[in-house]
Amino acid sequence: MALFDLPLPALREYRPELDEPADFDVFWAGTLSRARRHEVLIAAEPVETGLSRVDTWDVTFAGHDGASIRAWYQRPAGVAGDLPTVVEYVGYGGGRSLPVDHLQWPSAGYNHLVMDSRGQGSGWGAGGQTPDPVGSGPAASGVMTRGITSPETSYLTRLMTDAARAVDAARALPGGDGRVAVNGGSQGGGLAIAAAGLVPEVDAVMANVPFLCHIRRALDITDADPYQEIVRYLSVNREQVAAAENTLRYVDGMHLGRRATADALFSVALRDMVCPPSTIFAAYNHWAGAGGASPATEIEVYPFNGHEGGGALQQMRQIAWLRETLPLVAG
Repeated sequence: MALFDLPLPALREYRPELDEPADFDVFWAGTLSRARRHEVLIAAEPVETGLSRVDTWDVTFAGHDGASIRAWYQRPAGVAGDLPTVVEYVGYGGGRSLPVDHLQWPSAGYNHLVMDSRGQGSGWGAGGQTPDPVGSGPAASGVMTRGITSPETSYLTRLMTDAARAVDAARALPGGDGRVAVNGGSQGGGLAIAAAGLVPEVDAVMANVPFLCHIRRALDITDADPYQEIVRYLSVNREQVAAAENTLRYVDGMHLGRRATADALFSVALRDMVCPPSTIFAAYNHWAGAGGASPATEIEVYPFNGHEGGGALQQMRQIAWLRETLPLVAG
């Protein structure tokens, strides 16, 4: 893929005008308040995996409106002390898969909670186990347009609420020291941004080639799915354009991320047609803008890569960065 977006110097300065709904904070405060009426931990059962260096629990926690969300929780085996926890969100179409797929963070010495994505898990990996019990009207294939005519009914509202509640669950599980980092790539990166904006107590954010940022621009400059699900839907449901665009303003990482207060490590790939570079820089350049904080934010740029981003090199970069940001020995 050739370079198609703004040149890198312009990307570093790209700070588009915000278009937040007037009731943005009221909407999200009410949504989270309803979710938090439910006790967050529903179950946490030990699982025998054959992994002698990692202990694993099958977790169920209460997400949007109390719906049951599945997760895996893992800790380095034999560690008695409390540790910081990395909460991870998976990419579009994937699920929590199997514990053997999630060894990076417990191997690096951290607790790790990986959230299943409701209604997904059949696109790649080893599947998911969390249904989306909420009904939907007509929608394009995939999940992006489910309930898109209102922020109250939008699938993305439910998924982002789940992501915020996963942070609450991480703090309720045994073995955590209260410090939480959120992490993910693509959709997972967008959910990490959302969680940090919705739960200001998050301590660190790692967002790799994040999806769901500056969504309106993405619809105009990429032909790639999942954004094209929205384009296809609106090409048929022409009368719903205004309502859909309004809904997307509530779930845009550019708006959510500027409410975060945590240090953040972003990554971007300049040939990424799935999550265009300017959409990621829009979120990065607005990061923590409304929170009154001056966190240490960094962005790794991969000029010759597409949506795979930095791959294993970025994983190594994350480990080194988190060791500095959330040391395994506090203080």
